[in-house]
Amino acid sequence: MPTIKPNKANEIIDKIFKDPSLRFGLKEFEGMIFEEILYISKGDENRYFVKDLKSGNNKFVFDESTQNGKPEEIVRQLWLYKLNKHYKYQLDRIDTEKSIHFGREIHAKAADIIIYKEDKVTPYIIIEVKSPTEEKGIDQLKSYLNAEGCEIGVWSNGIDRVILYRNYPNNFEDTLSEIPTSNKTIDDLLSEKRTLADTNPKADLKRIIEITEELVLANAGVDVFNETFKLIYAKLYDEQEAENREDQEVFFRKYKDPQKTFSSINSLFRNAIHKWPGIFFDQEVIRLTPEHLNVVVGEMEKVRLFGSDLSIIDEAFEYLIPEVAKSKKGQYFTPRHVINMAIKILNPKQSEYVLDPAAGSGGFLVSTMAWVMDQYLKNNKLRQEYAKEYLYGIDFADETAKVSRALMLIAGDGRSHLFKLNSLDAREWQGEDEDKLHARLELKKRLVKYKDYSEEESNQKTFKNFDFDIVLTNPPFAGELKDPGLLRQYEFGKKNGELIRKIERHILFIERNLQFVKPGGRLAIVLPQGVLNNTNMKYVREWLFDKARILAVVGLHVNTFKPHTGTKTSILFLQKWNNDKELLKDYPIFMAVSKRSGKDNGGEYIYKKGENGKPVFDFRGKKVMDHDLDEIADKFIEFAKKEGFEFWK
Repeated sequence: MPTIKPNKANEIIDKIFKDPSLRFGLKEFEGMIFEEILYISKGDENRYFVKDLKSGNNKFVFDESTQNGKPEEIVRQLWLYKLNKHYKYQLDRIDTEKSIHFGREIHAKAADIIIYKEDKVTPYIIIEVKSPTEEKGIDQLKSYLNAEGCEIGVWSNGIDRVILYRNYPNNFEDTLSEIPTSNKTIDDLLSEKRTLADTNPKADLKRIIEITEELVLANAGVDVFNETFKLIYAKLYDEQEAENREDQEVFFRKYKDPQKTFSSINSLFRNAIHKWPGIFFDQEVIRLTPEHLNVVVGEMEKVRLFGSDLSIIDEAFEYLIPEVAKSKKGQYFTPRHVINMAIKILNPKQSEYVLDPAAGSGGFLVSTMAWVMDQYLKNNKLRQEYAKEYLYGIDFADETAKVSRALMLIAGDGRSHLFKLNSLDAREWQGEDEDKLHARLELKKRLVKYKDYSEEESNQKTFKNFDFDIVLTNPPFAGELKDPGLLRQYEFGKKNGELIRKIERHILFIERNLQFVKPGGRLAIVLPQGVLNNTNMKYVREWLFDKARILAVVGLHVNTFKPHTGTKTSILFLQKWNNDKELLKDYPIFMAVSKRSGKDNGGEYIYKKGENGKPVFDFRGKKVMDHDLDEIADKFIEFAKKEGFEFWK
């Protein structure tokens, strides 16, 4: 039975898994070169076999004629290799497909892997392996542990892993974040020092949150969002402090004694409150019980937040934002590829001040930082200096304020100008509490400066006109505003000199955004399609022509914001007229319509496929999204250079 050539093994694995992305997603075996570990051979009638590391026998894994396979066998063989090479267990201490005894009866199903103690008789660790798409089997593992009197159980599908510690019959703790190597005991594992090197910047935070929610959070009687974010900020503080320690020891970790874990994590959280004021109240504490906290920390300690892939963190944060916060006032996370298109079109420079007045999770600001870093700056210190000087965000929701500040911290900026305020109503910016005093002090730096004393004094009080170079935003659509005091502040709040009764929120945002940006400044704003098409919105379009040059209109596909909403939207790109220049009456406008949104009708992401019908992956092993917004941005850049736009010269 000939062995398949090395570069063909991965191809067979992809057929077994039926989705190439699953091979890239096997985080348990990251860094292992599968083609050097798994010896796959072809037998008769298109059947493939893998050589078992323990017995040396060939085990069936795939039938090409039926397309049926055993993906769990691939996971098992990878575990056998890891147990032997990484954890240093000799193969004579390992057994596979071992029948389980329940009293006098032998269970019909066998345990996938059993590791024995040094006597090679007493079961020590049982590993239950599953296909990468399988999510069940933990209860089955518990029954095996009880039946064999085994201390440690591992459930693994190669992507996720759960470790159970059975300290006495029928009691299972999620105390262990790792399994002991052959030369260590459980007590050694629980007491040894942890460092930043033990954390993983590629860990799937969303999946970890889902696991902890399933294990304890959903039934712990707490607000899942708030408690999780307390732990995220405690971990951010710990990681930042660890960077400055010579040994880089971390204290955000699970200890053998749950009370010690509780005390350590609460201390980190209290320090985080003082380091980053305005995110939590001074008197807030972690409300999880020590036992529940021990489970959650045991999962979260695996994650590295600083230096992680921001798209992974973004996805986790979007999952955490409660539905009421996302939809009650028309707030939705703007997909990253939409944000990137807008930033690419407006081309922020390293010396330009950027504002998002409906910052949400901070996506526009984080991506602006990444753009400026890639295009103009070359080291992290410069990135941090840029962010704390030039990036500003405002949002009125507690949840999104926590998200945006955390995301900006993770991106490398510890002192962002992110304020919890109502962008539309500066009357609410008044007050003597610390947050509002700080916000007013910082925002006054960006107010337009007037030579006329009365104008200057008025602007200092009303916070009406600012001098930001760029505004990028996706304002909330839902809701009508009826407050006469608010409407009185806006031109759109009046009709024929009379105060109107009500107006849609996003219409006022159009006017407010033009107040935020200086003459000659640029804007990108997501709007409902009707603002640009409906006859009853003609007055808005005429007002816009007087205030700004229309640079571009990009119609987004109806699936772009699904599953949250199917509202048809466009992004409007503007450049505010300079006061000292004559307004253009006739000029070309770039128009485009997205035909490929990157999402299907249900809001699930769609990925590109190669000629072989398989997904296309980027250099990080991530599937490439199937959308046309990059192409649209490239076409705009051609248009901008042809028209001589200064920001693209």
